[in-house]
Amino acid sequence: MSTVIAFIVIFGALVFFHELGHFVFAKRAGILCREFAIGFGPKVFSHKKGETTYTIRLLPIGGFVRMAGEDPEMIEIKPGYRVGLVFDENNFASKIIINNKEKYPDARIVEVEKADIEKELFISGYEEGEEEELKVFPLRRDAVLVEGGVETQIAPYDRQFAAKTLGQRTMAIFAGPMMNFILAFIVFIILALIQGVPVNDPVLGKLTPEGSAFKAGLKEGDTVLAIDGSEISSWSDVVDIIRNSPGKNLEFSIDRDGKQLEIPVTPEVKKIEDEKMGIIGVFSPVEKSALKSFTYGFEETYNWTKEIFSMLGKLLTGQFSIDALSGPVGIYVSTDTVAKSGVIYLMHWAAILSINLGIMNLLPFPALDGGRLMFFGIEALRGKPIDRHKEGMVHFIGFALLMLLMLVVTWNDIQRFFL
Repeated sequence: MSTVIAFIVIFGALVFFHELGHFVFAKRAGILCREFAIGFGPKVFSHKKGETTYTIRLLPIGGFVRMAGEDPEMIEIKPGYRVGLVFDENNFASKIIINNKEKYPDARIVEVEKADIEKELFISGYEEGEEEELKVFPLRRDAVLVEGGVETQIAPYDRQFAAKTLGQRTMAIFAGPMMNFILAFIVFIILALIQGVPVNDPVLGKLTPEGSAFKAGLKEGDTVLAIDGSEISSWSDVVDIIRNSPGKNLEFSIDRDGKQLEIPVTPEVKKIEDEKMGIIGVFSPVEKSALKSFTYGFEETYNWTKEIFSMLGKLLTGQFSIDALSGPVGIYVSTDTVAKSGVIYLMHWAAILSINLGIMNLLPFPALDGGRLMFFGIEALRGKPIDRHKEGMVHFIGFALLMLLMLVVTWNDIQRFFL
């Protein structure tokens, strides 16, 4: 159960911050955001605040921000329709009732002659009970359409995604992956503030009670001067000698409070795949510093970003097969393993996953953020956008292929871990 909770919290946080990036920059651009959703599928929880509905959906495999203008907006009000209009104190229509008009006794019934609910914001027509006189009814910018009891706010064109500048649209899409990198950066800083920043001094950090170093009498804070007569100048030197000496007795020359001691230590043998290496149960020395924690956060984010791109390069060049990929099931299993090591390791794992999510979304593949950014790049070169319907079809096909890949990867994970 603890693993399930850890998985939900981590994955939920990664998706939340990703979508928060889209949401914040879309709002800054003045785009009407209809829904902020975590998950896909049927709604489990829904709450509307302001003009946005916040939802949690059944399948926790992603999320989305539904921006006005990205999908077919709403019902088209055609000539000949009979609609009910509810007006505010300034005589602007605040509600447009499509059906069940009897539930709104204050509504004035109008037979539509013409309607524009995007640009000029009006409905013209003939009001029921009045003489045959064509009237023009202005609409509020935040008027709502009511159909089947469900209210949907209209979106004036200047509040739609497509109406914004190329830079504003680009930033609204790029902000999602960007937030994943920022989240990882912040988590690494927090970890550094909690446990300190690793330094390369030849000083022993914390010792594990079951390790050979502790059993031999070494202590935290001991400075290593030499090992088997080889002079030591950095922590890297200590690690290299220990790793290359599994099961071999080593003579440690150390400085403890100004006294030089000679302590023999035999590294335990640890086998990784077909390779043996030595360990003595000592962590690297650390230093607690706000400035170094900031630097550490940047360096870790950069190093993991570079490492993940390197792995992607190997996948594209055939050095890894698709069987090496993991989906939600593989992430769950890895989370279970990491969770057993404690909260600190779990936070480090979450930061790595956040970078992974950011990079994956930046890949120039249709339906991903990177795919949309690719279309924006083409628009910048052409000087005009690609036809929305053609772009939408490309993204739809891309989404279908992604879902197929997700099924394949999930099935591979199930076979690898459970069958």
